[in-house]
This record gives sequence, C-alpha cells and structure tokens, in this order.
Amino acid sequence: MHSIFISGAAQGIGAAIATLFYQHGYKVGIYDINEIQAQKLAQQLGPHAKAGLLDVANYKQWQQALSEFQTWAGEMNVLVNNAGILYSGAFEQTDIAEHHRTVDINIKGVLNGCHAALPFLKQASSARIINLSSASAIYGQPDLVSYSASKFAVRGITEGLDIEWQKYGIRVLDVMPLFVQTAMVKEMDAGSIQNMGVHLTAEDVAQTIYARVQAKDSMFTKTHQAVGSKAKVLMVLSKLSPQFINRMSNRFLAKRK
Repeated sequence: MHSIFISGAAQGIGAAIATLFYQHGYKVGIYDINEIQAQKLAQQLGPHAKAGLLDVANYKQWQQALSEFQTWAGEMNVLVNNAGILYSGAFEQTDIAEHHRTVDINIKGVLNGCHAALPFLKQASSARIINLSSASAIYGQPDLVSYSASKFAVRGITEGLDIEWQKYGIRVLDVMPLFVQTAMVKEMDAGSIQNMGVHLTAEDVAQTIYARVQAKDSMFTKTHQAVGSKAKVLMVLSKLSPQFINRMSNRFLAKRK
C-alpha cells in the first residue's frame, strides 16, 4: 500500500487531498499546525490515516513528523507541500510581519519539507513530490505581492529540484490553481478575485494532484500543471504575449470595481 504525507492537511485543499487518496487506498499522513482538527479528520477517515502536529516553518518538526510517519506507514511515496497562508491588500498597508510570515510558511515551509523528506523518499519504491504553487506565479499580482512572490519561489524550487533529483528517481511537480473555494480566500482584499471570481473547489485541486501522482513518468510529464480553464488560459497567454501585454492584462484584472 502506497502512502502520502500532506502538510496543512486539516482543512481545505489539504483535507480534500487526504480524503481522495484515502478513498483510493493510500495510507495518509494528515499533518497540520492545528493538530486537533487533523486528528478529527484522521478519525473520520479510518485506520489508514495518521495525524500529527507540524509547523512547516520548523525544520525539526518536519524531521520528527516524517520519521514518525515513515515508521507507521512503512515507506513514504508522496509528499504534498500544501500548507500555505495568504495576506491580501495594498502592500504598504500590510504589516511587514505578515509579509515575513508568508515567506516563512509558503517558501521556507516548502524548502524544509523537500529537504527533510529526501532521505525517506530515496528509500521508497516510487517517489514524487507535489508542491502547491498558484496561478499567481504566472505574473506578479497587485494586492497579493508577497503571496504571489512566494508562489514564484515554489515554482522555482519545483523546476530546479525536478531536474536535480532525477538522479534519485524522484519527480518534483506542482499544481497551479487560480482562486479556490476555501477559508483562505474569504474576505480577500484583491481586485483580481472580484473580477475573476472563485470557481474551483478543493476537490478540483485534489483530483489534479491525484492525476499528477498517478501519471506515468516520462520526459513529456509537465513540471507545472494549471488547474481550471482560466488558469490554463492565463498560462498560455503569458507564454505567447509580449511582457507589456501581460502587464496590461494583469493590471486590468486587478482593477477594483
């Protein structure tokens, strides 16, 4: 039985990923800074789910959680770096501590997870890392500057490690959804969400991640996968359009009503 370890798995996208993979016969690790909620979900799912505490900004907690999960599951086949936070609003009106916390969780959390998981993934019969990037990593987003920047970083980490860790037989991939119907986007203060709306569900993202894990590895396997038609269109346009067109279109999308 294969296993999957998910950070930030107590609710939202993480919980949807845990539920879907459990239904497909995986042993599931539900790790979150909200350990009580994580334990509740594990109890709801059943005996092949294990929950625990994980602050992704804390490297030692990563090491402890992964070691604990490996012992329980036998081996770890998939790591999903899902944990993330979002602060929205004008850059200068967002407290600098919130910008720093975005970096600590969204960037350092992914670096910590990949680095701490490597010894365990190298032992697995098949191994894959799926990072949660975002359509905000296609072009820098006003009112979401630090979040957007953090997802560009995740994109870069994914690209670099996907090449570097070929020597270990580990693929490092990501998914890039637009806005998803979770608690994270409620009351979000950004013109882009007003103009584009929220049409994706956590289950949509989970299904894409499941497909990424199940896909046979080949040189044609995409490192990045946009989720939803709007994100796919934005990604294609960003590749085809001149930079000034991309800037103008993102400026239009971010205009407040």
